[in-house]
Amino acid sequence: MPSSQSGSYPITEKIEFIVADTDAGRRIDQVLAEAVSQLSRARLQAWLKDGTITVDGEVVAPRLKVRGGEQVSGQLPDVATNSDEVLPENISLDIHYEDSDLLVVNKPAGLVMHIAPGNYTGTLQNALLHHDSNLANIPRAGIVHRLDKDTSGLVMISRTLAAHHSLVQQLQDRSVHRQYDAVVIGVPVAGGTIEAPIGRHPVDRKKMAVNERGKPAITHYRVAEKFSRHCHIRVKLETGRTHQIRVHMANMRYPLIGDDVYGGRRQIPGGVGDDVKAAVMRFPRQALNASELGIEHPKTGEFIQWSVPLPDDMQQLINTLKTDAGNDR
Repeated sequence: MPSSQSGSYPITEKIEFIVADTDAGRRIDQVLAEAVSQLSRARLQAWLKDGTITVDGEVVAPRLKVRGGEQVSGQLPDVATNSDEVLPENISLDIHYEDSDLLVVNKPAGLVMHIAPGNYTGTLQNALLHHDSNLANIPRAGIVHRLDKDTSGLVMISRTLAAHHSLVQQLQDRSVHRQYDAVVIGVPVAGGTIEAPIGRHPVDRKKMAVNERGKPAITHYRVAEKFSRHCHIRVKLETGRTHQIRVHMANMRYPLIGDDVYGGRRQIPGGVGDDVKAAVMRFPRQALNASELGIEHPKTGEFIQWSVPLPDDMQQLINTLKTDAGNDR
């Protein structure tokens, strides 16, 4: 995510994908609107017209009908850093670490990371600008990586442009330590490594999927505790694709509890008690927490690592799973 300028916006996002064969005959702006669903179709049409987004390296009209197989690419202006669109808000932050170069925040489930068209308030980005007004000078108020709205846990925030560059480079070099706790449906025999590329779902373009045309994605997981029909696992990311853990575990037939997007309609495995059934059915989000984060400090070069305990809702879920009849593992 380079910090060079295009117009009045810093360029911080790259888009690159191959049009699916199933999209043949559709307009390119329609395909883009699904692939980049957080941005308006009108904005994407404008970027097609001015060449910010190209198709096979060429500037094309938004009405162009695709054949399938075209390469779509572009460096997108980061509309989310426009000071006219982002206002400070007094939202409580659970700050786990703070110095002049970075912040580490323990994000609760339900908090959106940054603003997007139609969603300009109540985000971590708004909260950060209230905490430190100088973050208005940093792309996305210092946010360099993301957690899904309903994923809780540790995120790092850069407070200077030099720190921003360092943290982004560490993410690209895959040197950032990121470990998650998750609770899945089913019981893996043992841990392992999932190495399967992730890209846009060929049919539902708002979702991600294991896709041979996608970007490389590597997930390491190990069993923390087995229950009768569920399992607590710890996951280490080697890459950071969108929804990577959720997609990889669902593809292995071990979807996360509460993940209605990738796990499908909630189904309770047979042989579990009523308390477990109730706990799984009412769990309000995907059971996923970013529990450990480790980086090389952008100024000192020292490797620093932080950890947080499981949030109450996940700990209560695990406690209920432990009581289930048949837990003899």
